[in-house]
Amino acid sequence: MAPKSIFDGLKAPPAAAHLGWELVDIDAPRGWIKVRFQPKQDFLNPAGFVQGGFLVAMMDDTMGPAVVAHSEGKRYTSSIDIHAHFLRPVRLGPVTVEAEITRMGTQIAFLEAKLCDLKDKLCARATSSASLSDMDFARAP
Repeated sequence: MAPKSIFDGLKAPPAAAHLGWELVDIDAPRGWIKVRFQPKQDFLNPAGFVQGGFLVAMMDDTMGPAVVAHSEGKRYTSSIDIHAHFLRPVRLGPVTVEAEITRMGTQIAFLEAKLCDLKDKLCARATSSASLSDMDFARAP
């Protein structure tokens, strides 16, 4: 069971739902979050591994929520850049991503993520710079 968090009661955005986003653990004051994803058969490349773009999307969809949680829902991110390193192929099955804020100013956040497979082997890493914006729930769809 996921710990209580700012995400309780919120409907998952379509991209997060498509990726199978599931909160595993969170330390909001630290700016750290762990999320489980369930890749689908449709995510596989011709070699039978999860295509790298989906892995980047999973890491991106963990780094952003680290900021939302840390800011108590007051801020959200828009990625400026994401640098990914693929260390080993990922087979079909659950993966976990841990993400953490490495530095957060008033306009920019620097983030990092680690994606591990079912056997807890590190498969991909990413760093990101993200623009910070105020959350405006009145305009949210």
